[in-house]
Amino acid sequence: MNLLFSNDKRGVYPPSWYAATAKPLEPFAPLRGERHADVCIIGGGYTGLSAALHLAELGFDVALLEAHRVGFGASGRNGGQLGSGQRMDQDGLHSLLGRDMAHQLWDMAEEAKALVKGLIAKHQIDCHLKPGVAELGFGNRDVAELQEYAHMLQDDYGYEQAEALDHEGAQALCPSPAYKGGMMDWGAAHLHPLSFAFGLAKAASHAGAQLYEMSHVHHISEGPKAVVQTDKGRVLADHVILAANGYLGNLNRKVSARVMPINNYIVATEPLGDAAAQVLREDIAVADTKFVVNYFRLSHDNRLLFGGGESYGYRFPDDIRAKVRKPMSAIFPHLKDVKLDYAWGGTLGITMKRMPYVARVAPNVLSASGYSGHGVGNAVQAGKLMADAINGQTQGFDTMSAVPTPNFPGSGALRTPLLGLAMSWYALRDKLGI
Repeated sequence: MNLLFSNDKRGVYPPSWYAATAKPLEPFAPLRGERHADVCIIGGGYTGLSAALHLAELGFDVALLEAHRVGFGASGRNGGQLGSGQRMDQDGLHSLLGRDMAHQLWDMAEEAKALVKGLIAKHQIDCHLKPGVAELGFGNRDVAELQEYAHMLQDDYGYEQAEALDHEGAQALCPSPAYKGGMMDWGAAHLHPLSFAFGLAKAASHAGAQLYEMSHVHHISEGPKAVVQTDKGRVLADHVILAANGYLGNLNRKVSARVMPINNYIVATEPLGDAAAQVLREDIAVADTKFVVNYFRLSHDNRLLFGGGESYGYRFPDDIRAKVRKPMSAIFPHLKDVKLDYAWGGTLGITMKRMPYVARVAPNVLSASGYSGHGVGNAVQAGKLMADAINGQTQGFDTMSAVPTPNFPGSGALRTPLLGLAMSWYALRDKLGI
């Protein structure tokens, strides 16, 4: 079974609020026959589209292959949060890699946010970019940790956009009875993820990259001139970029040993009208401190977009609405019976350390994936870093590839059950509040 085709109709965007509201993008033709290119990119999400755009601007002949449609995977289905820092917080990075490296990775994350915002401005991408992401906690311990973290970012990193929130401050932003305080980040942002992907695709195409949709890659022959084979054609390329994230499958075993696909789910309520003020009192996004994170924001047509719940394996649950309604109702009890107009799932890639796996997996094959829910900034930056590396500027790529990414335990059929067991333990801790 292939995750690319397990839950979706081929070439048809999932029935999400994003797909319903993004301005449709004209299809790109599939690859037919043989094509030579300087660089062949596999995957048409943020990573691949960013790499294609930046390589084309550098003068490279680029062929991008997407099995479905551009933005079809996690890039067009996610929560739309452009967060600060890396997926692992600065304390964790300090412990893992030391103070200097932690600061370097913070600076790179700031560059990632600036890159996304800059691309939106430069290419006039209409994706409802808005500032502000709050992280909110449930009890005294996690609230205190978030407040301390905000002060640490101010004092040690000079990051003045972070603001500690007490209970009153949190309620002024999000009047859920579940949250007791936390941290507000005005330097982070949120956006319409599929519209952003479409904007990147148009920019890459206009820059000269050739994008091919409905072009499923099923084999790569490595060598000085790599051969990338699809159902109806092939690309002979000097360089290959693997940019399929959770959908890469077994195209490269080095990557699949370190990046695990998991599924996550989002619903969109009916328009809430004046009742939206009982959800959020400012146009910000929120993530909380659950291990299986709840994340949400209001859409520009006043719906609650709420993400929550994970699953492991190939298939989405039969009733996504029921799966997400449970955590949503815990955060907003007054919405327990609200109509859910849209419900969809998506597959993302995670790593053991929750840091991206960026690597040169063969002399002329680069890969970036495993963004672990932090991909809006990470993935766009990773695409640029790989483009720069192919152009001979390897500093940023080398920095990210130096972050250790261990293999997941187990192999083959054992990996998913082991991950599910570990995640179930953390979910139990969430429920018990420990």
